[in-house]
Amino acid sequence: MSAPAEVPREEVQREEAHFRRIDMRGWRRSDGLYEVQGRVTDRKPHEFKAPNGPRVVAAGGAIHDMEVTLTFDTDMLVHEVRATTFAAPYASCQGGPPTLQSLKGLRIAGGWGSEVKKRLGGAQSCTHLMEILVPMATVAFQTLSMFRIARPDILNAVGKPVKIDSCLAYSSKGSLVRDKWPAFYTGEAEGGNDKGSGKANPDNTGS
Repeated sequence: MSAPAEVPREEVQREEAHFRRIDMRGWRRSDGLYEVQGRVTDRKPHEFKAPNGPRVVAAGGAIHDMEVTLTFDTDMLVHEVRATTFAAPYASCQGGPPTLQSLKGLRIAGGWGSEVKKRLGGAQSCTHLMEILVPMATVAFQTLSMFRIARPDILNAVGKPVKIDSCLAYSSKGSLVRDKWPAFYTGEAEGGNDKGSGKANPDNTGS
């Protein structure tokens, strides 16, 4: 079977088949706690009927419309979980929000996504609620970032800032680490020599 002929991108026509919006916001509360809220909505440009249920959604109507709010403190400990299902394909989807109470007391930290999936995966909860909970962790960190900016760097057991190598921007080989934490920089030194390679500088060979 021959491959379809390539069509220039500017000539390709598109027809919208689905629309999903995920909104996330963070707040600082007057009682010293913080909140992060996530909401997901799914819509289609045509009428939708739930495959195994009676619900029919008009074109542009919300197939899914769900919201989760986490209340947490400066140590990223979850104090409260609130969730609401405004729209869903099946009546049984309304049982999803109460299952999120298993996250109360959990710390938003490394492994958050794995723990959320462990507690809520499969038939334990609603897939869409679980999916928005995972990225809510980064929004929680961003919510606190402006209030933590004056704090000392968080260090690991050997005194290395935990930010290093946590993402591309904070790569130990990058300019950001080179300028902020030069002792932990592992990229090329000035002049093009690899700082951590152990290679001799040609200018110091005595030739």
